[in-house]
Amino acid sequence: MRISDLRFLLAWLLPLMTLFGILQAPAQSALWTLGLWIIIAAADVWLPGGGRSPGPISAPARLSYFRWVLRGYVPLQLVLIAAGAHAALRSDWLTLLGVAFSVGFITGSQGITFAHELGHSKSKFDRACAWVLMSSVCYGHFMVEHYRGHHPRAATHEDPASARRGESLYRFLPRTLWGSLASGWQLEAQRIAQFKSSWFRSPLAWSAAGSLMPFVLAALYFPAPAAIKIIAFFAAQSAVAFLLLEVVNYIEHYGLQRRQQGRRREAFGVMHAWNADHLLTNSMLANLQRHSDHHMHAWKAYPSLAALPGPQLPTGYAGCLMLAMVPPLWFGLMHKRLDALQRQAAPTSS
Repeated sequence: MRISDLRFLLAWLLPLMTLFGILQAPAQSALWTLGLWIIIAAADVWLPGGGRSPGPISAPARLSYFRWVLRGYVPLQLVLIAAGAHAALRSDWLTLLGVAFSVGFITGSQGITFAHELGHSKSKFDRACAWVLMSSVCYGHFMVEHYRGHHPRAATHEDPASARRGESLYRFLPRTLWGSLASGWQLEAQRIAQFKSSWFRSPLAWSAAGSLMPFVLAALYFPAPAAIKIIAFFAAQSAVAFLLLEVVNYIEHYGLQRRQQGRRREAFGVMHAWNADHLLTNSMLANLQRHSDHHMHAWKAYPSLAALPGPQLPTGYAGCLMLAMVPPLWFGLMHKRLDALQRQAAPTSS
């Protein structure tokens, strides 16, 4: 193992710091989370050498360590959610919302990112871990829609999770939230019919039941004021988490389009996803920003992904999340890049 391999353990730093903050000073947890977000975004821009991550790793003997970085995070997330619920019980409503934001920021950034990677694994254990993580943020349909819907349809108008040029984040969110939910359940219904299975054996149905359990248990075992707080906390942290996911989806394919004729789509290529190779964000997000290579080789383990010379974001995901929330600023930065890509792709006239 090389020293550079340890950088992916930075992904545990944020949840551990958030856990400590919630236990010690829950009223300040939201401010700490916002501060960390800004620091990461700034480091992507100004950290010397921070715009480039180490190259891909392919040695099989080293890949086991990288899998356990993801697996080891799963119980950490469950502890974090439990600690957040405990803090919410003892807090006023403003503090409760702050704690939910802090927990949701982690379950959305680290948790969903790791679930995404584990879900691409061929290991049944890894995929079970992914279902646990997605169920804990009430977004189990991602486990169907992402792999069987988004990957075949990414960068086309058929994909609810691919943003179109000129579409603001606030127009995109309702479309992707409803479209992804509907598509996930439709794809699962098709699978059940195709294999003559049943909803009783559907992991999506069990995930939905698992997501409902905190609400049911809170209502059954706590007095009304406490139950309402637990339910509000769990719902709020889930909402923060999956909204964060969808903002990342907005960024990843914004304005990029694969050619399509009838049902035939152009093969996914390097030009159909936005990339960034910033060291700190890639270390915390399991190389998610090397997105073109991920779509072109979906079974590649995250340390094996390469930085390809495709469309490049103005900064890492941490900064782009903020930029996307201000549509005029986002459009101003991204449309220049889209126009440059279009000129680059245009055939040279003789």
